[in-house]
Amino acid sequence: MSETNTVTVALEGAVAIVTLNRPAKRNAMSPALHVEMTEVLEKLRYDPTSRVLVITGAGESFCAGMDLKQFFVELKDNPPEFDRIFRLATEWRARTLRYYPKPTIAMVNGYCFGGAFSVVEGCDLAFAAKEAVFGLSEINFKHYPGGSVSKSLANLLRPRDALFYAMTGRTFGGDRAAEIGFVNAAYPLSELREQVLAIAREIAEKDADALAACKDGYRFSLEMSSEAALNFAAAKSDQLTLRQKDSWRSEGIGAFLDGKYRPGLGHRKA
Repeated sequence: MSETNTVTVALEGAVAIVTLNRPAKRNAMSPALHVEMTEVLEKLRYDPTSRVLVITGAGESFCAGMDLKQFFVELKDNPPEFDRIFRLATEWRARTLRYYPKPTIAMVNGYCFGGAFSVVEGCDLAFAAKEAVFGLSEINFKHYPGGSVSKSLANLLRPRDALFYAMTGRTFGGDRAAEIGFVNAAYPLSELREQVLAIAREIAEKDADALAACKDGYRFSLEMSSEAALNFAAAKSDQLTLRQKDSWRSEGIGAFLDGKYRPGLGHRKA
């Protein structure tokens, strides 16, 4: 746990670029990284400057999954500490990212293995380099995609794709990741950052409360019946109205009525 700066943050306008920073280890997630990532996400949650988070990896990798030595070997004789780190590791990937109040985007710039799948799935959007390499190699050392990874696969992938890659351990590239819906799109590595930041900046221009409502409406509806989802949506709309002081009607619809914008053909101008 003596490592420091395993996660770095750089602000580019309203976009916070959060970088997993262990390039010599292909950004494998160490106990220290889980602690730092937990702290970074908590800090950015309330940071008024950042409106969108982009998560990526330093160097040529996105994230090689868990640091097997530091996580599974060095902590095996210390059950309380293993439990603490395991809880942090699960919390920020499987819960914090999924229900984060700000939009999150995974920018997969290289190797993405094992536990890193939960980072990608936990983000709202994901884009990969065509040259990126994805893989679930656990089966090759007599294990399986455990922790939050199996749930991530079930949440995002079709059964045939999830089980094929989990049971064979085969790798696949960025284009295939887009084809099976694990990421939104794949771009040449040389274009990835430019493309992702353009999308992040576009989203950052939207109303922050409306963006949070988009996320809540989608995420929580997955867990509800249709009737419960309709009631939740009505309550969420009322909450949004209060937070915006009814500006979605007075300004948003008002701009439409005044001819300042047309639905589906751009966003409302300030």
